[in-house]
Amino acid sequence: MPVLLLVDGSSYLYRAFHALPDLRTSKGEPTGAIRGVLSMLRRLESDYKAEFRACVFDAKGKTFRDDWYPQYKANRPSMPDDLRAQVGPLHEAVKAEGWPLLCVDGVEADDVIGTLTRRALERGWEVVISTGDKDLTQLVRPGVRWVNTMSDEVLDEAGVAAKFGVPPALIVDYLALVGDTVDNVPGVEKCGPKTAVKWLTEYGTLDNLVANADKVGGKVGENLRKHLEFLPLGKRLVTVATDLALPIQLEDLPARDDDKAALRALYERFEFRGWLQAIDDAAKSDAGVDFAGKNDGLSPVSEPGAHRAGYESILDWSTFDRWLAKLEAADLVAFDTETTSLDQMAAKLVGMSFAIVEGEAAYLPLAHIYPAAPAQLPLAEVLAKLKPWLESDAHPKLGQNLKYDAHVLANHGLRLGGIAHDTLLQSYVLESDRPHDMDSLAKRHLGIDTIPYTAVCGKGVGQICFDQVAIERATEYAAEDADITLRLHRKLWPQLEAAPALAALYRDIEMPAMAVLFDMERTGVLIDAFLLAQQSEELGRRLMTLEREAHDLAGQPFNLGSPKQLGEILFGKLGLPVVKKTATGQPSTDEEVLAQLADDYPLPKLLLEHRGLSKLKSTYTDKLPRMVNAKTGRVHTSFSQAVAVTGRLASSEPNLQNIPIRTAEGRRIRAAFIAPRDHVIVSADYSQIELRIMAHLSSDARLLQSFAEGEDVHRATAAEIFGMTPGEVTSEQRRYAKVINFGLIYGMSAHGLAKNLGLERAAAAAYIDRYFARYPGVAAYMERTRSEARARGYVETVYGRRLYLPEIRASQAGRRQAAERAAINAPMQGTAADLIKKAMIATRRWLADAALRSRLVLQVHDELVLEVPRDELETVRATLPGLMTGIADLSVPLLVEVGHGENWDEAH
Repeated sequence: MPVLLLVDGSSYLYRAFHALPDLRTSKGEPTGAIRGVLSMLRRLESDYKAEFRACVFDAKGKTFRDDWYPQYKANRPSMPDDLRAQVGPLHEAVKAEGWPLLCVDGVEADDVIGTLTRRALERGWEVVISTGDKDLTQLVRPGVRWVNTMSDEVLDEAGVAAKFGVPPALIVDYLALVGDTVDNVPGVEKCGPKTAVKWLTEYGTLDNLVANADKVGGKVGENLRKHLEFLPLGKRLVTVATDLALPIQLEDLPARDDDKAALRALYERFEFRGWLQAIDDAAKSDAGVDFAGKNDGLSPVSEPGAHRAGYESILDWSTFDRWLAKLEAADLVAFDTETTSLDQMAAKLVGMSFAIVEGEAAYLPLAHIYPAAPAQLPLAEVLAKLKPWLESDAHPKLGQNLKYDAHVLANHGLRLGGIAHDTLLQSYVLESDRPHDMDSLAKRHLGIDTIPYTAVCGKGVGQICFDQVAIERATEYAAEDADITLRLHRKLWPQLEAAPALAALYRDIEMPAMAVLFDMERTGVLIDAFLLAQQSEELGRRLMTLEREAHDLAGQPFNLGSPKQLGEILFGKLGLPVVKKTATGQPSTDEEVLAQLADDYPLPKLLLEHRGLSKLKSTYTDKLPRMVNAKTGRVHTSFSQAVAVTGRLASSEPNLQNIPIRTAEGRRIRAAFIAPRDHVIVSADYSQIELRIMAHLSSDARLLQSFAEGEDVHRATAAEIFGMTPGEVTSEQRRYAKVINFGLIYGMSAHGLAKNLGLERAAAAAYIDRYFARYPGVAAYMERTRSEARARGYVETVYGRRLYLPEIRASQAGRRQAAERAAINAPMQGTAADLIKKAMIATRRWLADAALRSRLVLQVHDELVLEVPRDELETVRATLPGLMTGIADLSVPLLVEVGHGENWDEAH
């Protein structure tokens, strides 16, 4: 079935111009839009193999919509001069790249795309429409997909419904209601997306809504009735035409070869040096100067260096078959992927590399798209032939951060089986305080300077994607990655084997945890985007109120986000005391300073609230809805194992571990993490885990007794410190004891405790003395730990994880004392991290063995979050606590608290 690929060139043009910085040639000619559009076209061409294609631009002058509505697009600013200067050269470049270019007078690009789409569907073709324009989602139907190259969104009918709340057939009705500010098409006043979706869900269509307009209540109902006269025209304006008489037929749009001479002239004029180099490299290859064009597909690397002598590229089936036989016979293969993106859920394969013997490696290019790239083996056929080996658990594989490679293969419908070793995790277990990237590891352990990524792809705004790298250069880089990974494993693995506790940590915790994290990342978590949008709007109003109140307190307007203006207001105009200064000698306005001043002055307190709410809005309520994956409808965070020296996991893009839970606003964000239909969210949280580990490590008799007997440990501590029975302890005394219990875990000094509790230092010191007198085992543990840390340079968790403390012998007292505090806390925090990983592994194994549909979706601090079908809830609630407490053999009992609800907040 033929595929027609249609690009909204005008959308590409504006998005590229505004997304990229002001790039120019040495003569001052602007180039950003040209570079951006060509890069997007190449990526699209790589992702979607199409027999027919066209890049469609808006023509100059008026269209038929201007005759219908003279105000159409009246508010749109004129095209910037720097953008106008790039349009002509871009049209030339698009045609030189082999794209048919369409620009039809009197109609918009959308209408050309709509008409070609209808014609292609009538012939039974498939259509891919690439644009950032939401209006074109109205064309989506079976056989038509909408693609946004900048966000990697791919929408079919279900995807459109998930994104907008209405199916493609109702997009025109939806747009007529909400309006289009870009095209100056007014919608119903105060009718946003949420209201439009609500109306269309209730009434089915715009026509039915209009027929029942008198039944719609409230102010927005009044606005609807006022707008009834314009709605038919509004709908007509936002409807994409599909019946134009075009001066071109589908047969006139075949994909063509590029014009290298024309491209070379354009690249030289606009100083696209990387692309010029790619053309030159390809020309050399075709002439037999370099290895990539050799008939046997083999390729000696041009760069000198003993460790790169045996690298080759795989460009024909005979070479592929030879390597496949070697892979199937090998005891261990170092495996790596080269991709289009660092986003693990969106990355697509550009190539793969393999190494079995040190000094010998191969690169299998699959999707390089630079001008004059040599023919490569077809991706689909290669993956079909490699699938049995890739998915086989009987063929061990080694990599550097294989979790990422597993995601890349999953994006192509493949499972990476046989994951045996990972050098990233080997390094992390051996030396948690050192960098674990492969370049650093190669330098540190092998004495080899590897080819950096920037040497291959460039850096900054001029960086190209790996699919635009010449294959001979890509082979040097990618094959080296596989070779170096193999060499590193043979250096690091013997060191782990020589330390049984570390080997067990790597084998029994870190490697199995990687598989759990892959599943969690792949599953993602469902969020209520409408609820977050509502919260964002409320936070915005609250921030505006706080800003006005701040201006009133200051007696003048000022920028709350400007440290300079803030300093002038606080310390200049208001005369507040200067707490500390910055490195440049200016009074500091950081959070610590504001917190100290907030005890006595209203403006700093207000500023702290403003900062907190602003961070919530920008980091979560505004950002999370934009991070919903178009294919899954979920948010997919990335969990990093090799970041925190304590062993704790780190969450990123988005970071779901730092959502504040002590404020109502923070808890409301958790309420937006929801369960799908017929499911609930289950939260399983270790209670006071680090205090219990403290009791185990210190073997303090009184602390062990408190936990063994199930006492309220804070109340018991207060009774010991204040010399009374637990029943006599007041809530304030219990609070003091709680601060002391947790403070000492973090090595808190008398000064820190005094500041935290608002006491005199002498009183705080007296409380600590009483604590240690009643809990001598804790005092002995702390002193023993400091001494061992100074002697060895590290401390250990219960499971042998080493936590290095490079500052423990520092001559500067402040740095040394900070290291001593870390020495006390690290074994507890590290053991807690080990325990939660063990709990994750055990939970995943149980869910699989029991054939349950429940899934782990998040791990945050000492908590596991699951998505559980309602009919499995009682089983999970009954089994999970015992499972999580049974994974440890400590001298104190562990306690797990389990809750459930429709969302994450309710589950607490």
